[in-house]
Amino acid sequence: MWNGERELTEPVSLVRPDGLLNPDAVGWSRRPIHDTSGIGIGHGGLPKVWGRNKRWEYWLVMTPTHLFSLTISDVDYASSHSIWVYEILTGKRLDVAAIVPLARGAVLEPSLGDGVARGGSMSLGGKLLPTGPGRMRAFIDPVTEGTRLRAEGQAPRVNPSGISSVRFDVTAHRSPEHEALGVVVPWSKKRFQYTVKETALPATGYLELDGEVIELPTGEAWAILDHGRGRWPYKMDWNWGAASGYGQSPSGTVAVGFQSGAKWTDGTGARENAITVDGRLYPIHEDITWDYEFGQWDKPWHLHSESVDLWLEPFWNHDAITDLGVIAMKANQVFGYFSGTVTVDGQKITIDNMLGFAEDVRNKW
Repeated sequence: MWNGERELTEPVSLVRPDGLLNPDAVGWSRRPIHDTSGIGIGHGGLPKVWGRNKRWEYWLVMTPTHLFSLTISDVDYASSHSIWVYEILTGKRLDVAAIVPLARGAVLEPSLGDGVARGGSMSLGGKLLPTGPGRMRAFIDPVTEGTRLRAEGQAPRVNPSGISSVRFDVTAHRSPEHEALGVVVPWSKKRFQYTVKETALPATGYLELDGEVIELPTGEAWAILDHGRGRWPYKMDWNWGAASGYGQSPSGTVAVGFQSGAKWTDGTGARENAITVDGRLYPIHEDITWDYEFGQWDKPWHLHSESVDLWLEPFWNHDAITDLGVIAMKANQVFGYFSGTVTVDGQKITIDNMLGFAEDVRNKW
């Protein structure tokens, strides 16, 4: 029934009028062409859909000195918004999150590119609260150059040995020729996910930490997007890894974005492995083996297949663990430097100390 390796080129609805997965939507694309407005409408024509809808926007920005991120999400029974920042040289970090019951006030675009996203600490009436201790707010806006990312947050109290406040205003630049990997993962007619992974987007703007403004270095700052819309099983484990920077091809230096996923696509016929070279997407229609030792997050990771041979040397594990029994998330997002090769379309791309991450996530949600 499913054909996850089929390239789609025309706009298509993710779900049918009855709320079931549209078989014509299953495949991969180079641009966001899926209409996902049928996700998160509460019923979708199906019983027991509420609570299975998952919608999110995750953005990561990487520079040689800092990593920082924002997430805006709605999972029906709650929204989970967050921002975090990590200073590579000092190891200082700040994480600020807002869990809002029933996703009050969360705003997410119906389909990628259709509007804005808003999330953060909310009042009982679903309005964004002003900044203050323990609070955060995040904004995503389409702009002519690409996507504008704004966020601010404060620790619950001043932290003399860490970071107490963060603010950033960044534009992820997207040229008309830049391609992204869109994939529909079909677990069943009722459970499925549409994901867009976009790497190697040049980023400009500033990061402000405790009042100190840090301009993003031109040509050395990159943004990565994980856009998700779907209806998920209660329990799911996955791997995801991505990197952005410059590599070497037979023709010279090229801008490279690498993307790989594992576990959650097993048995579906879909894969989310790809590399972009100067904005051109090359899907990797192979299963990539992930070798790493669970719990030993400071040890090297090896991602390999017939076309891929990459090693990740870690320097920091961004761990995020929530365990409320019925609802639990155990995420280990390991940042480091990738080195190795990826061969696509007859050309070998060499990567040397490219900043990126690989993660192990185990969810009950």
